Amino acid sequence: MIIRIMGEGQFDLSDVEQTTLQSFDDEVERAVEVGDETTVRDALHRLHDFITSKGAPVADDYLGASDVLVPGEDATVEEIREMLSGEGFIPNGV
Repeated sequence: MIIRIMGEGQFDLSDVEQTTLQSFDDEVERAVEVGDETTVRDALHRLHDFITSKGAPVADDYLGASDVLVPGEDATVEEIREMLSGEGFIPNGV
């Protein structure tokens, strides 16, 4: 699975534990539901840390599409809310 973090690049997370990745995604979704900006920022930061530390950076010349789009850390809570699909950024089963 290729995940693009807006403004940071793409990361290949094919070889990571998908349940753990999903738990970070779920954490962001729950934080957005609560609506507390600090909680949302903390959860999004943890998701980014997991993606960037566990995923392999995709070469800049890769022309394929991303499977998942995650907002950058400077996104507003409203922008994050708009990007959520109802299953978080990462649909279950991807």
